[in-house]
Amino acid sequence: MRTCILAFLAALNLPAATPEWTRANNLYLQTEYQQSLAILQAAPEKDAAALQLTGQNFFMLGEYKKASDSFEKAAALDPNNAKLTHWMGRAYGRRAETANPFSAPGLASKTRQMFEKAVELDPTDKDALGDLLDYYLDAPGFLGGGMHKAEMLAQMILKEDPAEGHYAQGLVADKQKEYATAEQQFRRAVELGPRQVGHILVLARYLANHDHVKESDALFEQAARMAPNNPRVMFDRAATYIREKRDLDTARKLLEQYLEAPLTPEDPPRQRAMAMLKQLGS
Repeated sequence: MRTCILAFLAALNLPAATPEWTRANNLYLQTEYQQSLAILQAAPEKDAAALQLTGQNFFMLGEYKKASDSFEKAAALDPNNAKLTHWMGRAYGRRAETANPFSAPGLASKTRQMFEKAVELDPTDKDALGDLLDYYLDAPGFLGGGMHKAEMLAQMILKEDPAEGHYAQGLVADKQKEYATAEQQFRRAVELGPRQVGHILVLARYLANHDHVKESDALFEQAARMAPNNPRVMFDRAATYIREKRDLDTARKLLEQYLEAPLTPEDPPRQRAMAMLKQLGS
């Protein structure tokens, strides 16, 4: 699953009326998952929004079984909520990754079903579309994956959002080891969305992976100028340097800045940055 992708802002969900939910949601957005969870669990009544937010907190804490249980309870109260359905798919997916060989196929199938349902409920949700595309690219055919499905989905995305569609087509080409085509698609995504930092970071990482270091660094610099306080720019640049074993002092400084930045659930967890610093000997 897309780790860059990793989390969604709960603020995008339907608002809840209770003050407990509001306080818990604010803490969630500040990545204070345990504190958020404590408020929700102490609340006398738990509606679908509270159960969903409970599940999101469990998910961020790595408690995927508890997360899916909470999402299932929320879905019983709000079965046509696209965001909730997507969260269920993500939880099933994480469970499938660590399950035994007997349980994993069933959980993987549930993952696909939830992603497909989320896209059906809201065909404009980029996060759900992205996770479904990743599933099609990574899962074998007997679990509902496949390159043809991925290609069809990428075409659908292209019709609705050209920049995102070319990015999706780049992922398909890369999976097929058509690296020149993938690079062209990622470049086209940047051309069509020049102010979208995420696409610039994708191209920068891709070029670095394929030995175009000078241009990759220039793109990272461009992203940093566009969004100087964006934690993801810091993290991705540091991760690229560490993977390539170069500019390690810069990588260390970027990770230190990242750990001091106000993170959200959409950013990689602090534990990953701390592990990378440890890898550098910090």
